[in-house]
Amino acid sequence: MKVVLGKRVREMRSKKGFSQEAFADHCGLHRTYMGGIERGEHNLTIETVMTVSKGLEITMSDLLAGIEKQVEQLKTASRSTRKRESD
Repeated sequence: MKVVLGKRVREMRSKKGFSQEAFADHCGLHRTYMGGIERGEHNLTIETVMTVSKGLEITMSDLLAGIEKQVEQLKTASRSTRKRESD
């Protein structure tokens, strides 16, 4: 889930025209922390999700839209791959 959310943040940030460093500064977060978010290395608090969504000028709901479905699709694909490998 962290990786999916990180990709979503990166995608939305890029669409807004921010570099990673400029966006981190805009949000009041350290640039290395923002990099970790985008790589899926951090479990974000609700407060951080809100900070990022405000930085993107979108709602938290918009930021998180579709994340659950993507995570489930990845889990299903992973299970299918493991099953084929064990056969």
